[in-house]
Amino acid sequence: MTSMKDRMLAGELYRAEGPELLADLDLAARRNEAFNRTSATDPEARLAALRELLGSVGEGTSVRPPFHCDYGWNIHLGPRGFVNFNGVFLDVAPITIGADVQIGPNVQLLTPTHPVDPEPRRQKWEAAQPITLGDNVWLGGGVIVLAGVTIGDNTVVGAGAVVNRGLPANVVAVGNPARVVRTIG
Repeated sequence: MTSMKDRMLAGELYRAEGPELLADLDLAARRNEAFNRTSATDPEARLAALRELLGSVGEGTSVRPPFHCDYGWNIHLGPRGFVNFNGVFLDVAPITIGADVQIGPNVQLLTPTHPVDPEPRRQKWEAAQPITLGDNVWLGGGVIVLAGVTIGDNTVVGAGAVVNRGLPANVVAVGNPARVVRTIG
């Protein structure tokens, strides 16, 4: 029999239950709390707590608390990036962030999806699709990136945009849903 964690990792419908997933959620919650309690006057302790929480953290990357995630181990931050206050990264599927990425305050990266049909949703079934941000992406404050989205290198997403489909490299996108308004370069 396939575990709910195996189903989740395979991108299938699953329920956030079972001993493996519950243990992972509990561990991530404790590590999230530890990171969010770190002092701004102790950057080494903050970085150590972040590395405990996340799957990987590139050299020179900084995340400002508070920060919230589901599992942590499914988040990979490239080098020299910055995540401002109140980041919410729901990492049921992988979240992969390239080098030199700037993420504004209150940004949400949301990999979970839920059935449109009411009965499986009532039974708490869900799934997820990965999110990938290329190198040198800038997400303005309050941006929401939805499941399955890839954003290309050097792209800028304006504050408050909702990104519900992939964006190419070297563009500026704004609005809800986000739409390309110009090319960069």
